[in-house]
Formats: sequence, C-alpha cells, structure tokens
Amino acid sequence: MGIFCKFVSFRMRGCSDFFKKKVEKDAARLPKMLYLCGTKFNRKLTKTNKNMAETRKIKRALVSVFHKDGLEEILKTLNQEGVELLSTGGTQAFIESLGIPCKKVEDVTTYPSILGGRVKTLHPKVFGGILGRRENEGDQQQMQQYEIPEIDLVIVDLYPFEATVASGASEADIIEKIDIGGISLIRAAAKNFRDVIIVPSKAEYGALLDLLKKQGAQSELADRKWFATQAFGVSSHYDTAIHDWFVK
Repeated sequence: MGIFCKFVSFRMRGCSDFFKKKVEKDAARLPKMLYLCGTKFNRKLTKTNKNMAETRKIKRALVSVFHKDGLEEILKTLNQEGVELLSTGGTQAFIESLGIPCKKVEDVTTYPSILGGRVKTLHPKVFGGILGRRENEGDQQQMQQYEIPEIDLVIVDLYPFEATVASGASEADIIEKIDIGGISLIRAAAKNFRDVIIVPSKAEYGALLDLLKKQGAQSELADRKWFATQAFGVSSHYDTAIHDWFVK
C-alpha cells in the first residue's frame, strides 16, 4: 500500500498543492477503509455460517400418535421430501394405509412391543437417536459404534388421561392411560431441541405443516425451540392432571 501512495504522489506532480494533499490523504486512508470493509464482510460471513450451522435437515421421523386425524397431509409431505418414517402399531398401519412406506421401530430395536404395549419405544436405539448431539464427536462415535440412527423429527401425542378420568372409567383403565413412552419421547426430543423437532400434540400439526411447506424438510434453531417450548407445556399440563387425580 506504501508503493501505491508513492505512485499517487508521483502522478500528482504539477498539480496544485491543495489537490495533491487531498489525494495523498485519501490514498493514506485507503488501507483503513479496506480493513473496515473486510471486517464487515467477515462478520456477515460469520453470521451466515452460524445460520447455516443452526439449520437441520429432517432425514428421519418417528411418528407414534393416539390421534391420527389431521396427520395425513403431514405424512404425505414428509414422504414427498424423502423423509424416512419410523412407527409403531396402529400408527404404522395408518401410515401404510396411505400408501406411504414406513419402517417398524421393532426393526430398529430388534425388540417387539411388550407388556401389553407398555413398552414399545423405550430403547437406547430410539432415545439415542433422539438425544444424540449432532455436533458432539463423542456422541457421534457412540451412535456409529452401536448403529443408532439419527431421528430428526418426533411426532407424538399422549394417551387421553383427562378424558378417561372424565368418562368415569375404572381406576385400572385410568392407570393404563398414564402415558410413559410418549411423555419420555416428548421430553427427550424437547431437551435436544438444538437438533430435533418435537411435535407433542395435534395442536402443533398445523405449525409443522406450515414449516414443511415453507422450508421443506429442514428447520432453524428458532423453529425447534418454539416446538420444544410447546412440548414442555404439554408435559407440564399432563403431569399436573395425573398429580391432581392421585391427590383426589
């Protein structure tokens, strides 16, 4: 840059002193101007890279719901986007009835649904796929070691505990409507909102469908955090209802 200034000074011979001084002053300021421009560009590039790092592709989804109405368009959209679907029992049968391929959770865990359906998804290959941190090298190594597939989207709702209580059902029936696997999936996916989207009830189906139509099979951190907030609200309300029943 010093050579440039000398060149400008040489070319200004014969010009007025005032004009020469002005040009030389501007030339001297050029390095700082270039530095500031470069700094601004680097900040913008850093921000862009950060945003890209917070984007997560939805490659695999676990769908296990009690209420299936309103789910059809979401499933078709996920299928069109090339998302692999995992499911259990009645939800799997519903998905396949739409002509959409669906992999059994049992094929991943190698365990069937047991204890009268009380244990279906409670397995390290399911919860590891949800809780595994995508940017944690140790987590990724263990997931490869134990062949744990990443699960990027969880769509689940809970057994209708409050409705069962309101119906005057027996204590035994009410106890069976205390959801275990579903609430665990909700909390796990919400905890790992940096990598996973959790849809905790049919009330969020519309928001998920809007996201898929707008962004395709991917999400931003703000999207995932919003869904996680809804999820902990659902979890809190559900546990409060169960507690209130036991107190009575």
